[in-house]
Amino acid sequence: MILDTRYLILANGDSGLIPGKSNMKEIHEMDVYRLAESLSDLVWNAYDSWDFKAQKTIGLQIIRSSDSIAANIAEGFGRYNHADKKRFYRYARGSFEETKAWLRKAIRRGLLSSNTEIEPFTRVIEELGPKLNAFIKKTGT
Repeated sequence: MILDTRYLILANGDSGLIPGKSNMKEIHEMDVYRLAESLSDLVWNAYDSWDFKAQKTIGLQIIRSSDSIAANIAEGFGRYNHADKKRFYRYARGSFEETKAWLRKAIRRGLLSSNTEIEPFTRVIEELGPKLNAFIKKTGT
């Protein structure tokens, strides 16, 4: 099953419980996951304004690394034991650092240049980093 059927995601972004199903928190409700998704959406949207060379070099790499953050958080969340969970959460942190490296290159190479373009990335990164570290630490050993 691709989607968890306990929740309906409504057009306005709200989620509603389906009667008779569990009230356990889902990964898409967690701040760390939502921030990771926000970062990958920012990258996805920025890609469209880049020229062919930038899209095929930095662009594809940063899309993969930013998408991997949320994907690894989700995969870790679905694992049963703490060691497996923590391993995937650490992969997410590695992808987070890789994404930041690609963003620094994009800024240096003029793909993101104005404060209007850079500030949304900065805001998400400054919030996601500490929350991801806390999320990993909370998982235990």
